[in-house]
Amino acid sequence: MVSLAWDPLVWPFATLSPMAKRTLHLLLFGAALWPASGLLTAQQLPRGQNVVEVPAIGDGLCLASVFQAHMVVQRDQPLAVWGWAAPGEEVTVTFNGREARATAGEDRAWRLELEGSPMSREPLVLQARTASALVQLADILVGDVWVLGGQSNMEFELEKVENGPLEIVAANYPGLRILTVPYAEGSELRRSFPRLHEWSDWFGRHFRKGHWDRCTPEIARELSAIGYAFARRVHMASGVPIGVIDASRGGTTAETWTPYEVLQTLDRAPVNAALEGWAQRVAEWDPAADLERRSAEARAKGEPLPTDLRPGPSADPNHPGSQFASMVGPLLGLRVKGVLFHQGYNNALDGERGVQLYAEVFPALVRAWRSALGDPALPFGILSLCTDGPPQTRDDVLEKMYDAGVSIRAIHYRTFLDGWRAGDRGLGYASTFDLRRAWYHPQVKLPAGERIARWALATLYGFERELAWRPPALLEHMNEEGAVRLVFDTEVSDPQGGAMVGFTIAGDDRRFQPAEAQYVEVGKDDRGRPKLDQRQLRLTSPLVAAPRHFRYAWARNPLANVQATGNKDLPLATQRSDDWGLGEFPLAEEEAARSEPLARGAALKALRAEDLRRRLAEARALLEQHGEQLPR
Repeated sequence: MVSLAWDPLVWPFATLSPMAKRTLHLLLFGAALWPASGLLTAQQLPRGQNVVEVPAIGDGLCLASVFQAHMVVQRDQPLAVWGWAAPGEEVTVTFNGREARATAGEDRAWRLELEGSPMSREPLVLQARTASALVQLADILVGDVWVLGGQSNMEFELEKVENGPLEIVAANYPGLRILTVPYAEGSELRRSFPRLHEWSDWFGRHFRKGHWDRCTPEIARELSAIGYAFARRVHMASGVPIGVIDASRGGTTAETWTPYEVLQTLDRAPVNAALEGWAQRVAEWDPAADLERRSAEARAKGEPLPTDLRPGPSADPNHPGSQFASMVGPLLGLRVKGVLFHQGYNNALDGERGVQLYAEVFPALVRAWRSALGDPALPFGILSLCTDGPPQTRDDVLEKMYDAGVSIRAIHYRTFLDGWRAGDRGLGYASTFDLRRAWYHPQVKLPAGERIARWALATLYGFERELAWRPPALLEHMNEEGAVRLVFDTEVSDPQGGAMVGFTIAGDDRRFQPAEAQYVEVGKDDRGRPKLDQRQLRLTSPLVAAPRHFRYAWARNPLANVQATGNKDLPLATQRSDDWGLGEFPLAEEEAARSEPLARGAALKALRAEDLRRRLAEARALLEQHGEQLPR
């Protein structure tokens, strides 16, 4: 029997009446499409369970789940299509006047490639057929496809952010299409995913995943807020259909988003140690012993006994390479316009070891994603680590500097800067630390998405004259008598016209102190007044006689306000000139010969003492200024 499929359902076409066939044809090829109101409601979904609507791989002729009605395919690039059919069966795929054929292997898998198509805002149909079956996917647009990667701050959905409800009620964009990849794990490279309503124990609700949908208020509310703000801006400015594929997952590390084979080739001590640790945990896992332990706990509580043997560490979402294989894997072969990546929180939980690991892994992650997605120069937008915890103040500047997260943030900027200086014009960057809230999921996401959209619009969509996106770049760092001088490629200032804060300086004793930042005088004007170069800053502190190094915005929620001058919304990025680890500052005078870093408790105690020493010194100076004295 010949059957006709309109994703995701299959009809026995030959059994339909002529009127039904005509009606179905209009639905398939006309402008009218299934409305979002056909989605399942929460009341129809069983709590605590995933509800699979379409399996990852179906029976008979089927396409990988990334190919669906309502999708966007990448313009001006070859279109790879893959799926499954009966072994030895020939499959023909046509799209927009292009056609290609492939033969299914013994494993049922087939793959082919069609010639690329130019941009099309008009709905097109992709057809796959064999001698016995026909699948047609309607309402496909040709535009640009962007992939979102990272952890929960990328995943954080629109309905939870500040001004999210305002965006949701206005989210009617037929040319913007959305797909969220379901959670998965494991080392095997997956080629497809199910379409389902995925249960979340964390939120106690279901999330619709695995479906390509047109952007409506009902659909947009569950999309990444950063991804939505980015896509909306790019779509509105360019007029190009935009597809957003969200492949992010909360609580994940950089190494799980990096192919395992790539991690093995790095051959760096921090990476080798992490891989060896995981290998040992996998080898030591005893599923039978785990079942017995859980059974004993269930008996003690009077609960039903478990019967399942759990896979253990090998199925942990953070096993190296796991999320790349299971969540990015189903996208490999699909051409895309670019990637946005926002991650780092979980690596910071491992302190200095996490920082050292991240410094090796993150640049490799960028290279690996580009290579796997078919373009070593693929546009890759980096959003730096966001804020967490109470804000840094002048009273606790040094104590708040002890934080692995800020080093992760600095690695994000360094990766971008190193690439940019090497001529890599495909890298993008946006700071998020000034979009601050005390929660580790700061809800100020829309401005972050719009910042990275400026990069894309300026570099890829022809708006380079209208939009600035690169943060001020440090050109030179010089040590002078009693000061550190910084030279930037653009003028910098506090956008409110106040004092510039966020810099700290230290000498060889590694005892940082907040620095006063002043513009450098470069001469006199014709009236004898000083001429100040707003591209140069002189950093000084009365407590640092011979400064050698500086840091800027060095806290998880930093006291920092320097931006490119002129209403550009371009914060100076988190950065430093030293390479000292978490326990290597301050280096007290009596510990000059110390070789081992201080433990966290000892380091924080020393930093609090330094904060107190500065506050007392500042109090004495203020009292003496007014003819008073503070006992020493």
